[in-house]
Amino acid sequence: MATYKIHPIVMGTKVFDKGMMTYQHDYGTPYTIPIYCWYIEGGNKKILIDTGEMRPIQSEDREKNIGGKIYTFEDGLAKWGLSPEDIDIVIHTHLHADHCENDYKCSNARFYIHENELKTIHDPHPLDFRYVEDYIYEIEEAKQIEVLRGSEETEVVPGIRVLHTPAHTPGGLTILIDTEKGQAAITGFCVIKENFEPPVAVKAMEMEVIPPGTSTNTYEAYDLMLMVRDRAEILLPLHEPEFASIDTIG
Repeated sequence: MATYKIHPIVMGTKVFDKGMMTYQHDYGTPYTIPIYCWYIEGGNKKILIDTGEMRPIQSEDREKNIGGKIYTFEDGLAKWGLSPEDIDIVIHTHLHADHCENDYKCSNARFYIHENELKTIHDPHPLDFRYVEDYIYEIEEAKQIEVLRGSEETEVVPGIRVLHTPAHTPGGLTILIDTEKGQAAITGFCVIKENFEPPVAVKAMEMEVIPPGTSTNTYEAYDLMLMVRDRAEILLPLHEPEFASIDTIG
C-alpha cells in the first residue's frame, strides 16, 4: 500500500473576523488564518494540494499570529528541493483565489478540479466574490485540467482519493491520504480545528461540530463535516494555524 508524508507550507494569510471560520460563533474576534499549499511526498509523482497566494504578505505580526514562517510559492517549494516545474499533480480543494493563484507556474502539472468549481468560477454568484477566473486561465488554455464529475469517491493515485464535499463551495474536494499513521483528510472546506472540536458552550447546544463561516448550505455542511470527521484518523482542517509550525504530518 502506498503511503505518504504531508508537508504543510504557509503561502499566505488572511486577517479577518473569526466568524468567517466558525458559523454563528466568535463574531467580532480578530483572527489570522494561514493559507496552505500542501506538498504530498511519496510515490513517483510530485503532488500539491492547492497553490496558495501569488504575493503573500510576509510580516512579523502575521508570522507571530500563526506561529510559523510565510513563504512565497517558489521558496516554499524550494524548502523541499522542488521548483514549480517539478510538480506533476495539483489537486484543488476549491478555486477561491487564495487557493489557486500560483497554478500557472506549474507548467507540467495536471490539475484535478471538480466540475462544479469550474462552472462556478466562470459564473459565480454575486455573493461569492472570492472566485477570480484569471488565475486558472493559463491552465485551461494549456488543457492541463482533469475534470472530476459527480459525487463518487475517486482515486487520483494509489493511496490518495478525493471526496466531493460541497460544504463551503459547490465543487469542494476533501483529499484522503494514506500515511503510516493512518488516513489523513485535508478538508475541502475552510475551517479550523475548533470547527471539529467545539468549546463546551457549543457542545452544550448539542452541536458536534461548527459549520464553516460561509457555506453553500449550512445544514448540509454540518453533515458533511461529520462524515469527513468519521472517515479520518488524522484531521487536517484547511486553515488550522497549528500546522504552520509543523514540517511533516504522517
